[in-house]
Amino acid sequence: MRVVGVIVQGCDDPPTVRELAPGQAATFGRGSPQCPVDLALPDAAISRVAGRILAVEDHWLVSNLSPRSTYVVENPEGGGEFIKVAPRRLEMPVPFEFSRVVVPGTERPAAFYVFAPQHAYADIAANPDGSADATRTSFPLDETAKYFLILLALCEPRLRNASSPVIPTTPEIVDRLAHLPGTAGLTRAAVNFHIDYLAREKLRVKSPDGAENTKADWQRSALVSLALQFDLVREEHLALLTG
Repeated sequence: MRVVGVIVQGCDDPPTVRELAPGQAATFGRGSPQCPVDLALPDAAISRVAGRILAVEDHWLVSNLSPRSTYVVENPEGGGEFIKVAPRRLEMPVPFEFSRVVVPGTERPAAFYVFAPQHAYADIAANPDGSADATRTSFPLDETAKYFLILLALCEPRLRNASSPVIPTTPEIVDRLAHLPGTAGLTRAAVNFHIDYLAREKLRVKSPDGAENTKADWQRSALVSLALQFDLVREEHLALLTG
């Protein structure tokens, strides 16, 4: 039997925790004696009742009750995934099992966490028939290949910190992979070859207009964006970089 409902946890010490059964809601905001909230975010820039979390079976909805502030819901377990909740937006579905809700404040944002039940997935057995019209793999990556380690090194900063803007350069990738047996002696030219191979053959990223003079920059940026967007590299892959 699957657990339903959600848990809302504040970042205060000790943390405020609210367990919500399906159909139950919790409000968040600055609050006041005349206008109490379930989760207090004591910041003068946050509305007294800034929003509401509504539990719905195996997921939840968020409402932004601010007239002017946009909220952000991050997936701490993903590669930089987030959704924006516009002012006055009501009951937006949130697709993440584990979320960090970020509300703008005066000096720094306020935040709290929401834990939803594990998602349900269809049990579909792989049964390739070998025929010419069999379904092909969109991005056929070999996780044992050198190019996959290079792609992983490119994505590592974003996997470790979803808000990181850093994309490693070719020399930084060479240094990062130098200790691994499978990439010992890797040169800058080889790294650039693998990046170009990933861009042209494996992930098939397209050059933006006017990007020919900055080929390395757009290729690395496009590869990171696509790989994280489609979960081609994930946090568990980071173990491959430990040797």
